[in-house]
Amino acid sequence: MRSENIRVYLSTSHPCPYLPEEIATSLIIDPDLETDQYRLTQLTQNGFRRSGDLIYRPHCPNCRACVSVRIPTELFRPNRSQRRNLQKNHDIEVNAISPAFKEEHFEMYVRYQQARHPGSDMCDQNPDKYHQFLVANGRNSVFFEFRVEASLVAVSVVDVLLDGLSAVYTFFEPDYHRRSLGTFAILWETEEARRRNMDWLYLGYWIDECEKMSYKTNFRPIQGFRNGSWRGLC
Repeated sequence: MRSENIRVYLSTSHPCPYLPEEIATSLIIDPDLETDQYRLTQLTQNGFRRSGDLIYRPHCPNCRACVSVRIPTELFRPNRSQRRNLQKNHDIEVNAISPAFKEEHFEMYVRYQQARHPGSDMCDQNPDKYHQFLVANGRNSVFFEFRVEASLVAVSVVDVLLDGLSAVYTFFEPDYHRRSLGTFAILWETEEARRRNMDWLYLGYWIDECEKMSYKTNFRPIQGFRNGSWRGLC
């Protein structure tokens, strides 16, 4: 692993979106740094995550609740509920495309945000903000399109690392909520990483006290990055 000096900045403080009583700050990698696949892999292995042009890791003054998590692809086996999910979605076809703005994606993204996060900043219908969030800095990324009889039902934005896949964001058609497409996307991506002979599917951050993140520990075994090393969570 090559050694290099990378500038890291501390963000301004802001209310935590997951634990309202906490104040959040993040470590941000120098935005001018050229992030190749090797660097992105190394940073992800050390608990960082990409969002658009930013690569960051929570670094809050009084809280260490955010834990970067990953699924070991060779050890993971779907449980009974997850096997039912795979059966329910057996008719879905998945296609990989290069990162790009597509109106079809954006319109579904807006519907998804309006259904899942009404009134939040995520509901902004500005295509430039969508592009900045999911398309920008996608040189190491792929968009997985999930379709049922040619109809788009979900999109997963995934970074392709040297040792695994990193799930950046998934959104889906609200009318298909009974299919549990978020769960299906994780199951499919775990298997896709295994097909590529990769060791991990990185799932971003997990907070024990945050109900919205509890689904991540349903994928067992799962590891968390704590105190500088990866350890089993459950």
